[in-house]
Amino acid sequence: MLTTTEIRAELAARRKDYSLSRDLYCDEGVFQTDLTEIFYREWLFAIPACEIPKSGNYATLQVGAYPVVITRGADGMIRAFHNVCRHRGQRLCSKPSGSSVKLVCPYHQWTYDLDGKLIWARDMQEDFDPSKHGLKKVHCVDIGGMVFICLADVPPAIADLAKTLGTYLAPSGLKEAKVAHSSTIIEKGNWKLVIENNRECYHCGGSHPSLCRTYSDNPRMTAMEGPDSASPDILDHWKRCEAAGLPSRFVNHPQMQWRLARIPLLNNAESYTMSTKAAVKGMRMGQMPFNDAGSLLFFHYPNTWNHFLPDHAIVFRVLPISPTETEVTTKWLVPADAVEGKDYDLKDLTEVWINTNDEDRQVVEENQKGILSPAYEPGPYSTIQEEGVIQFVDWYCGTMAERLGPTAQAAE
Repeated sequence: MLTTTEIRAELAARRKDYSLSRDLYCDEGVFQTDLTEIFYREWLFAIPACEIPKSGNYATLQVGAYPVVITRGADGMIRAFHNVCRHRGQRLCSKPSGSSVKLVCPYHQWTYDLDGKLIWARDMQEDFDPSKHGLKKVHCVDIGGMVFICLADVPPAIADLAKTLGTYLAPSGLKEAKVAHSSTIIEKGNWKLVIENNRECYHCGGSHPSLCRTYSDNPRMTAMEGPDSASPDILDHWKRCEAAGLPSRFVNHPQMQWRLARIPLLNNAESYTMSTKAAVKGMRMGQMPFNDAGSLLFFHYPNTWNHFLPDHAIVFRVLPISPTETEVTTKWLVPADAVEGKDYDLKDLTEVWINTNDEDRQVVEENQKGILSPAYEPGPYSTIQEEGVIQFVDWYCGTMAERLGPTAQAAE
């Protein structure tokens, strides 16, 4: 297990535009440091807000060592707490989701309001003060219908992301949507390999026949240098969408931690379906003006990528489990009044990305098996096809170097 000093050395030895060393993908010490320095300090996408639409609805997730519960209170506010009873530490909520007017510990029935306040603890001594034993809060923000949490005592600034993402998501009406389907798979690969695989389509033509019906594997489709620097078809698509009130142009965080851009689908396709037509018939998300608006792409490191289409949205959450295991959760959102079997068929809605997720799982797992070999050594990324991977790895290494100390600066 690598020490902090050894991790610094691995980061410092990294070759520019090359994949990471074996230990940076596989070592337990690196994994724990990833959790401490990234997953416990950054804003993480948790759930779509429409997953808990009513007071008393809750959802849970596990971030490394931390179980978290997210609730919607009687006042309509979404809040997050450490999912740990203040009595003897029992998890309050063990299910992925549910509904309850109060949060009641199953062990000794200590009872908390949905705002985290302890309201009942049986047979406690006279000097016991309930106000000092409320649930511990987790920072939580709802941005345009996407709920982010942060475990840090002092979270990083999120105002710029909130302003931009809220503007871009507004036409999709995520808060008025519903979750039509949810899928969670375990990929036997490091979380960084999962993200890297998502950040390029170099592999798409050989791996994703379903997705490539509608999504182009041409790297120029997503290689954008600025709001006015893209291929002509992208620029034309932006102009058409923006004239209809859809924010579309490339916008990003200075260190590429997040990015938004709207892209057209192949051959005027309407959605990610096998037929290329809209999966939800006769209605659109929010205020989307036409069926062929393409997909609004949004990623945010370290744990989410997303597609927002005219007829539905697909949100992805990545959470590390071990050095070589990662949980990937996908949720399909549709308009709240869409009826399964009438307005959409579940297989038609989900088939492309269920196929794609499984194909990506196989790719990541084989990638991990190869990297576990002592014969593995970092190879060069394609600056044409894998620009997104380079940006992610640069962000990861830069973030880790900054947080572990000045000696961890990447080699020139």
